[in-house]
Amino acid sequence: MNAQQLTEEQLWNYIDGSCNAAEKAMIEELCNNNPQWQKRYNELLELHQLMHENIEPDQPSMRFTKNVMDEIAKSRIAPAARTYINKKIIYGIAAFFILIISGFLIYGFTQVEWKFSGSSDYTINISRYFNNTLLNIFMLLNILLALVLFDRYIRRKKNESAHKEG
Repeated sequence: MNAQQLTEEQLWNYIDGSCNAAEKAMIEELCNNNPQWQKRYNELLELHQLMHENIEPDQPSMRFTKNVMDEIAKSRIAPAARTYINKKIIYGIAAFFILIISGFLIYGFTQVEWKFSGSSDYTINISRYFNNTLLNIFMLLNILLALVLFDRYIRRKKNESAHKEG
C-alpha cells in the first residue's frame, strides 16, 4: 500500500469510529498540524455526509413477495421419487449385475484345477482363463450397454423438450 492509501484508510477508520484511542489521538494531531491531512479529512468527511444524506436503501415493491410466490406456483413441482421410479426396473438391474458377477465367479472357479500337493506353492495362472478374447467380449458388452443407456437418455431428453414446446 502506498502512503496515500494508508492515509485514507486511517482517516476512514477515524471517521467511522473504528480506531483505538491512540490512533484517534494521532490522527487528530496530524489533522491539526498537517494541512494535507486536514484537507483530505475534510474531503472524506464531506463524502461521508453526502453518502448518508442522499442514499436511501432500496426497498422491494409492495407486491414483491406475491409476485415471487405467483411465479413459483406457475412452475411444475417435481413428483416424489416413488411415483416415477419403478422398483421392478431397479430390481431387474440389480439382478442383472448379480448374475453377471456370479457367472464370472462360477466360470473362474470351475476352470481352476483344485489339486493340492504337499508343497506350499499354490499359484494360479489367471491369464490362462481370462484371455484377450474373453476380455474383449466383456468390454464389447459393456460398451453396447453404455450406448443403449445413452440412447435412452437422449430420447428421454428429446421427449421432454417436445412436451415443453407443445
